[in-house]
Amino acid sequence: MRYEGTVYRPPSEAYSLIIQVTIGCAHNKCTFCSMYKDKRFRVRNLKEVLEDLDMARQYYRRVDRIFLADGDALVLKNRDLLVILDYIREHFPECERVGIYGSPQDVLRKTDEELKELLDHGIGIIYIGAESGSDRVLADIKKGATRAEIIEAVRRIEASGIRASVTFISGLSGKNGWEDHAIQTGTMISEMEPSYVGLLTLMTEPGTELYKDIKEGRFQMLSPLEVLKETELLLENINVAKTCVFRSNHASNYLSLKGDLPRDKEQMLVQLRAAMKHPDVLKDEMFRML
Repeated sequence: MRYEGTVYRPPSEAYSLIIQVTIGCAHNKCTFCSMYKDKRFRVRNLKEVLEDLDMARQYYRRVDRIFLADGDALVLKNRDLLVILDYIREHFPECERVGIYGSPQDVLRKTDEELKELLDHGIGIIYIGAESGSDRVLADIKKGATRAEIIEAVRRIEASGIRASVTFISGLSGKNGWEDHAIQTGTMISEMEPSYVGLLTLMTEPGTELYKDIKEGRFQMLSPLEVLKETELLLENINVAKTCVFRSNHASNYLSLKGDLPRDKEQMLVQLRAAMKHPDVLKDEMFRML
């Protein structure tokens, strides 16, 4: 396989074969994100993608999962995605699931029939970075999508039969309006009812707009205890009817939480409140990473 630049994938795709079908991110304007700043977005030549799959087939005896990168590979038109998916089905018959990054805009550009078509040809999960349920925060971070658009995108993914894995970021509002960020994110999860939710904690890197805002005093980061308080408020505002797998065990998190909502909601709140009383259990800053 040939990779261009740094390649990113969701934590749950750690053992997947990663194939770049796009280079970079078509949006690439989020103020907190440095992932694709060194790349100019483009769609890879379809012939190159299929050649990479051929190379992988020669190298790996068994591939259970394949992940299509980069940032929003779902931007591809279905006619091209189906060529890739059918090639995977033919050459990797043992592959149980194909995952893909997608933006809310990518999803909304596809019809319900196209989403169902992707399911039928092997897409099992779409990863979306929602980041926040607050329209104010979404505008501040230049997400390029509104709360209503993100909810619609996730609900349409789930309705098609594909599972949606949605990521949010604790501390993304800083000390200014963290309650709004928490409440609106909790109620957004309740409205969209995704199969999976991942909660990260804000970390910034040089070169991002948000990093500059922090250095120049325009943005104040939450303390670890304030992050826990925000997470508590977020969880309190999640009320889902169907099972949602909730994970806050990323390397960036101060406290690891995992459970199925709504079943484990109270258990996770008890764990959070205990940690707030005994902050020595929190991960030290030096061990946090993106």
